[in-house]
Amino acid sequence: MPTIDPTDAVAGAAEAPVTGAAEAGAAEGHEHHHGYITDKSRYLARLKRIEGQARGLHRMVDEEKYCIDILTQISALKSALDGVAMGLLDDHMQHCVLDAARSGGPEGEEKLKEASAAIARLVRS
Repeated sequence: MPTIDPTDAVAGAAEAPVTGAAEAGAAEGHEHHHGYITDKSRYLARLKRIEGQARGLHRMVDEEKYCIDILTQISALKSALDGVAMGLLDDHMQHCVLDAARSGGPEGEEKLKEASAAIARLVRS
């Protein structure tokens, strides 16, 4: 497969969700940190690539590229965003929700409701 400029839209750019290091996460007493904080640089790098894909799509429309090629790039962009969303959701569940559930009480219930609502939004989109 040819190397493509990261500022261009990339077909099939979906990657596995960003997860892993965040599971090692904040130690007790650091609950105020978001679950994704240990993978922040990876998230930012992926979002930068996604920005490049969006600029590439803009350029493709501006240059009146073939419709199916544009739709293919839109699919790749959606997959890349889904990968980031799934990674963030996993980090949220592993840290924010788990910590709140361990604490119990209304905070735990609220975090579970938030997670359920976020999942519902992702499924609908």
